[in-house]
Amino acid sequence: MSAIKLPEPPIHFVTGKLAEPLVRKVVERLSQEHHFAYSIQVLPITVAALMTAKWLVRHVRVPSHCKTLIVPGYVADDVQWIGEQLGVSTISGPKDVHELPILFGGKMTKERELDSFNIRIMAEVNHVPRLTLDELRSLAKEYVSAGADWIDLGMTPGQTWLGVGEAVRALIDDGWNISIDSFNADEVEAAVQAGAKMVLSVHRGTLDRAADWNAELVLVPEPGRDWKKSLMESVEVLSARQQAFRMDPILEPIGCRFTASLQRYWETRQLFPDAPMLMGIGNLTELSDVDSAGVNFLLLGICEELQIDHVLTTQVIPWAQSSIRECDIARRLVHYAVQQEVPPKRLDNRLVMLRDPKLSQIDSDWLAQLAGNIKDHNFRIFVAANEIHLIGPNLHLNGTDPFALMAELISSEQGKTIDSSHAFYLGFELHKALTALTLGKQYTQDESLRWGMLTREERHHRLPRGKRSDLH
Repeated sequence: MSAIKLPEPPIHFVTGKLAEPLVRKVVERLSQEHHFAYSIQVLPITVAALMTAKWLVRHVRVPSHCKTLIVPGYVADDVQWIGEQLGVSTISGPKDVHELPILFGGKMTKERELDSFNIRIMAEVNHVPRLTLDELRSLAKEYVSAGADWIDLGMTPGQTWLGVGEAVRALIDDGWNISIDSFNADEVEAAVQAGAKMVLSVHRGTLDRAADWNAELVLVPEPGRDWKKSLMESVEVLSARQQAFRMDPILEPIGCRFTASLQRYWETRQLFPDAPMLMGIGNLTELSDVDSAGVNFLLLGICEELQIDHVLTTQVIPWAQSSIRECDIARRLVHYAVQQEVPPKRLDNRLVMLRDPKLSQIDSDWLAQLAGNIKDHNFRIFVAANEIHLIGPNLHLNGTDPFALMAELISSEQGKTIDSSHAFYLGFELHKALTALTLGKQYTQDESLRWGMLTREERHHRLPRGKRSDLH
């Protein structure tokens, strides 16, 4: 959408009920930037996508002093008719309110605001004593590059690692914020003396040893006791000492009173409205047989709404190998959604990895017509009507098995011209098409499949002209 010269204000905007809060915020900001008067009418419909031009004309009431009416993009085809019926200059706005600033020559709202977030990511390195110092530093650098704000050193229970002080000092020299994750007081003391700024975790039964630790303490419920009473006693002790702390009521895995543990976070926030909090989300991502992105997104949404500003994550299990990056994207999306009071949809599709944000539909009749009109010797591959279609001059093969399609092609008259490089290319594309067919993804010949933040761009695998399968 290109910027246009708007008619003279005041401007009257119309919207549906769901988008009203965001429309008001965006329009208010635009009016301040571009100095125009405006009015907003919320029509009696939930979403603007359900509007028709005739329905809109019946319900819109343009103030007499307004010079311009801006309507949602869903009625763009009838915008001239709407203007004639209402007797006011009418402009089609975007379908997505985030794009409204483009009408005024600006950038999309979401592009300007997805850089903001509240939640800090603590990335745990598990079993640090098993790593060399170089391995630890390399892993810490990788985690920070992925979005981590803290490196949490996870110790091995039942052991005392004498190298913890050296490791902490090295990582601090590299520029990272360091926390120590251990119930071993000797390890913790060495880490704190070396510069670690946070200790995970302490409870009412271990507070005495923590009196001299110059670091923020993460409070957890004492095992075997009432969680609420245990936390409140710990808060009382640390408040009297004026020692910094944050609370983690402990997230439990599904099957181990997960819902009850979520409720603890909500109750803790009610009891301590302003207290810093932390949620260890690895207990869910690492202990559930499910890809981690959606789980991380949901948990960070809960954290954003409860103002839990630190999460502790790990990426050990194969299905959680990209958790830090997922959390970095998720914290921006949930922050925007909560701040703008809108669902986190159509903002950033990098977490849509298994499926695709949008699919184009190909008409089967068009494919049949294409097969009859091709005159060159190149092959086209499509996914349509739940099948793979391989189309060439006077050839239209379709099915769900790439091997069968290739066998049928090679045995055909057209297949006599296929050499090894061409066959490899077609096999590669047919495999991509099968993947897209299996997952319901968008397939476009000669383009990489989209995997959200994990997408690998295909640099150039096309064959030289005359041998490659162009899509023209």
